[in-house]
Amino acid sequence: MEVKKTAFEGLVIIVPSLFEDNRGYFYESYNQQTYKIAGVPYNFVQDNQSESLKGVIRGLHYQLAPFAQTKLVRVITGSVFDVVVDLRKGSSTFGKWYGIELSGINKLQLLVPQGFAHGFSVLSDKAVVLYKTDNLYNKGSERGIVYNDPSLKIDWKVDPQSSIVSERDARLSSFTDAEYNFIL
Repeated sequence: MEVKKTAFEGLVIIVPSLFEDNRGYFYESYNQQTYKIAGVPYNFVQDNQSESLKGVIRGLHYQLAPFAQTKLVRVITGSVFDVVVDLRKGSSTFGKWYGIELSGINKLQLLVPQGFAHGFSVLSDKAVVLYKTDNLYNKGSERGIVYNDPSLKIDWKVDPQSSIVSERDARLSSFTDAEYNFIL
């Protein structure tokens, strides 16, 4: 397993060690001890899985502290453009976004620390996304930023005219009006 740093403090890409032969492949998608040794010391307590169709945009979601969640995101089948926005006041990347393609083929994982809004768009006909969290879901602390906020200028890699967005996500706050309580 290889851990690659990004320009965003704490946001890392995990490249698993893949073992392939004529039968297919095998890899450990998560091993707490291996991750801890590699500098990923989180205690994950919940798994979430979603299936979405091409053009779906989910997000940008987060939970306020003390219920904030670190997420370990991967795609089982299909392909998504995974996006995070840094909401940590004091961070050199505050208010900036980062995106990466995660797929069932590349098997990359994105570790999203607490203090980031998270979302994704579906690039394939269908995608199954699985992510671990280090804190349980808490409805009262759930917040979000609207996916098409003009100040963020996120390129979701899908046609905005034909994208599929839930009514709830379309009504989320703008970046400037969003409530967040993260400090780096």
